[in-house]
Amino acid sequence: MVKASLWTKNFLIDTIVNFFIYLVYYLLMVIITVFATNNLHASLSEAGLASGIFILGTLLARLLAGRSIETVGRKKMLYAGMFFYFLTTLFYFGANSLMILYVIRFFSGIGYGIASTATSTIIANIIPTERRGEGINYYGLSTSIAAAMGPFLGMFLNQHFDFTSIFIFCAVLLGLCVLVCFFLDITEIKLTPQQAAQMHEYKISNFIELNVLSIASVGVFMGLCYSSVLSFLAAYSQEINLVGAGTFYFVVYALVITVSRPFTGILFDRKGENFVLYPCYIFLAIGLYMLSQAQSSFLMLLSGAFVGLGYGTFMSNGQAVCVKLSPAHRMGIATSTYFVALDFGLGVGPFLLGFLRPMIGFPGIYMLTAIIALACIVLYYVLYGKKAGKEFARIRSEMAN
Repeated sequence: MVKASLWTKNFLIDTIVNFFIYLVYYLLMVIITVFATNNLHASLSEAGLASGIFILGTLLARLLAGRSIETVGRKKMLYAGMFFYFLTTLFYFGANSLMILYVIRFFSGIGYGIASTATSTIIANIIPTERRGEGINYYGLSTSIAAAMGPFLGMFLNQHFDFTSIFIFCAVLLGLCVLVCFFLDITEIKLTPQQAAQMHEYKISNFIELNVLSIASVGVFMGLCYSSVLSFLAAYSQEINLVGAGTFYFVVYALVITVSRPFTGILFDRKGENFVLYPCYIFLAIGLYMLSQAQSSFLMLLSGAFVGLGYGTFMSNGQAVCVKLSPAHRMGIATSTYFVALDFGLGVGPFLLGFLRPMIGFPGIYMLTAIIALACIVLYYVLYGKKAGKEFARIRSEMAN
């Protein structure tokens, strides 16, 4: 039996566009607080708000975009999101006050949220059904590598170029993405009259896909765990005098994911989601525990490898579960629901964990998040894993007979 083709023109374009969407996001996340403090004389908390308000815009956009992607059209939403993301990036050149910066960040978050939800929805129809896990894992590399390269590139550019040059660089990347999107062949979902009528109703199920709430609920806690690494690693590595290792932490994270993704995708398709997802929670817990005990560069970098195998693998395979559970005409809502959950965990985590930091310190934070990661095993089993295991066993039994 010949495998359906995965590496098509559309797959490559959508994956590359998604990579640059996330690269600009992570790059600016790193330097925007520095820009706010150095150029706009903001306090640390005011500069932090410039980062956080972006997430608010993203959450709002994802909630609304999931429904609109199917009612307005995937192509129109992708074009609108990409152009708006590009346009708001140009506005950084006029950010001469904190209030203006807040407004720009909020609307830029909306553009990013629409564009990233659209690319993730479109890819689900590009990937052949029988290669869903493999395809989404390859696609997910674009996000994971951007998550490593973005902060690294942001710190590098901040050391060697001024902010105007950095904003020009980001605007050029997004401008090219806008142009490349026109070469993407997008399959629209044709709604039946009944489906169209239902999708236009203002009810919660048209903004949140109830079928994926199980895996999305686990995603909230996984995002919270990972937020401890994103938000506090730089300060923690300074505190324990491992700044060099901290700088390359996300590089190790990305390398491990790059190597492991093809295998985890194939295992997802052949062995089922439980075979891939249960180890994710264990690996993440091990990585966070290592971080809490890190007194050497080796242990810190090894932690990055386990966190990559844990959170990095969960992120893409959780999306594959959403695609599996969602009807074709509600793929956009399912995708937005899942990423809203991850973003919520990433957004609320720094606030909650930061509140605990004076009491338990950074090692205590990482020990606590390691325990939460282990608790996700139970949560996943109760909400989804038990049912998924029985379903996979039933399908294998039918195929054997």
